[in-house]
Amino acid sequence: MSSKKFLDLIEKQRSKKVSKKFEGTFLDYLEMIQKNPSIAKSSHKRLFEAITGKGSSVLADDDPRKRKVFNGDAVKVYDYFSSEFFGMENVIEKIMRFLKGAAMRGEESRQVLLLMGPVGAGKSALTEHIKKALDGEVYYHLEGDPQRGEPLQLLPRSLRTQFEEMLSVKIEGDLSPIARWKLLNEFEGHYENFPVVQSSFSQRGRRGIASVPPMDANSQDVSVLIGSEDISKLDKYSEDDPRVLNLTGAFNVGNRGLVELIEVFKNEIEFLHTIITATQEKRVPTPGKHDMVFFDGVILAHCNESEWNRFKSEHTNEAILDRVVKINVPYILELDQEQKIYEKILSRSDFKAHISPHTIKIASMFSVMSRLKPSPKCDILTKMKIYNGEEVIEKGRVKKIDISDLREEARNEGMKGISTRFIMKSIDHALTDDSKDFITPISVMKSLTKMVKEQIVDEDFREKCLEIIQQTVREEYLRILETEIAKAFITAYEEQAQSLFDTYLDNAEAYTTKSKIKDPITGEEIDADEKFMKSIEEVIGISGSSRQGFRSDVTAYMFAKMRHGETVDYRSYEPLKEAIEAYLINSVKDMARIVTKSKTRDDDQRAKYSDMVQTLIDEYGYNESSAEEILTYASNNLWRDS
Repeated sequence: MSSKKFLDLIEKQRSKKVSKKFEGTFLDYLEMIQKNPSIAKSSHKRLFEAITGKGSSVLADDDPRKRKVFNGDAVKVYDYFSSEFFGMENVIEKIMRFLKGAAMRGEESRQVLLLMGPVGAGKSALTEHIKKALDGEVYYHLEGDPQRGEPLQLLPRSLRTQFEEMLSVKIEGDLSPIARWKLLNEFEGHYENFPVVQSSFSQRGRRGIASVPPMDANSQDVSVLIGSEDISKLDKYSEDDPRVLNLTGAFNVGNRGLVELIEVFKNEIEFLHTIITATQEKRVPTPGKHDMVFFDGVILAHCNESEWNRFKSEHTNEAILDRVVKINVPYILELDQEQKIYEKILSRSDFKAHISPHTIKIASMFSVMSRLKPSPKCDILTKMKIYNGEEVIEKGRVKKIDISDLREEARNEGMKGISTRFIMKSIDHALTDDSKDFITPISVMKSLTKMVKEQIVDEDFREKCLEIIQQTVREEYLRILETEIAKAFITAYEEQAQSLFDTYLDNAEAYTTKSKIKDPITGEEIDADEKFMKSIEEVIGISGSSRQGFRSDVTAYMFAKMRHGETVDYRSYEPLKEAIEAYLINSVKDMARIVTKSKTRDDDQRAKYSDMVQTLIDEYGYNESSAEEILTYASNNLWRDS
């Protein structure tokens, strides 16, 4: 029975590939082009359309990231990248702008696209994903041509202008030496009879997609790029006979597609000279005594910053530098997007351990803050929150720091810091701890601390990282933990918070409009409850004359949201949300501290503790073991007696 199921799956997959491939003469190909001119396209246009064909959109005006992270700019998001890459919208937009310009035959079509950034920033992953866009794309080429050249190159130059008008296409380039030999010797120059076949791009099959790894000075051989001569044929044919050519180099294979140059500047400069003609002249050398061959392909390279700086410092490299469009690929500086990277990687792993809430967030906080440069406008934690689109509250007001000003202060930000791989290795180490089948922020902070001490050599950076983990991240986690435990302790927290919000808003409105409030029970009209409003405001430091401004701000903000048809609740206005949460937490803090810290609990305390654990499990996503661990940690680190 199983064998039949296997066979059914195999045959079903095979049946999808049965579509008949085109086989015909150049004349047949011309008729096909006349019906559909888009078949004949440049390599850059093909890649651009392969990506944009998957769909794209502009961030909607109501998307919070547009306003808070991108400062209101219209940011285009490409569906092809959206499920794989997070927080890289600006980088991807620059890549697509390059491809669009190249697709329109602008100067970019004669340039190398270079992705430059620190280790683990995603350059290789981006490159691999871009290459995959071509996989399976169909194209047509001359049969028996190792360059898989565009069939329109058969047309003599004297006829090309007429054919371009008839077919609505642009004809560029020349035949490869082997295709030219076949035309003259096998078809006697009758190019209309030259056979044309259909193929699809394939990285594994080395059809239209080629990769060149870095090579050391002793082993590097230009034949990797341009092919070689078949020595076994030299006793049969003369040295200038095209039939001795073995055009299997990267530029031959990647013709009409893409050539990737991995860690490009690790190679000796002489090895890279081929790039000079491959870009501007769109021609590459052939081995031996043969003329240069036409090359139409996207050249996509990547390197680290140190290699780039070393390469550009040599004035003799100016010719290559002038042919490069560099796009920086920095580390992610947006906390939520950084977190998505680790969640994606973990979702594809075989780890089975329970990961408690905030664990990945805490690791992400460390990685992001390690990449930030200090600013006189705010501390590093505040800067991280602003970059994440969060509203930072200071004395009851949203702290007004322009995200553009912060970025302008540190233009090269994100090019140094802790890499994604470093964080993943730390998480992996915590997950492989045999003593327990769960991890929490506590175990990840321990793992990160150990990794920093063991792996980071630079003493100053090591100390900076330890300070971030042991002070900034730890204190922020304690704040998160305090809020969460207090919420878990409060029965029906959301309802209580909303009730406080509704009551405060009614009173603030009455205060600012100098009107009365109707008592919901007696129906009596009464003044705004000054004592109640003060009790909410004081927990976030609002006192004296600042109260009036705060109440006016809350009322104006809420009614503006209502006029726009937006939902209004206690989370709507960040300063008021913080005040309500702090008020509720303060109201139960002492009891929560007693219940959490008690070594011996009475029946009532045991019941409250059990309820709190169950709430952490049911509503917050802990399991029993991780809930116990974070409560033990809280009892040792939170609400210390003075």
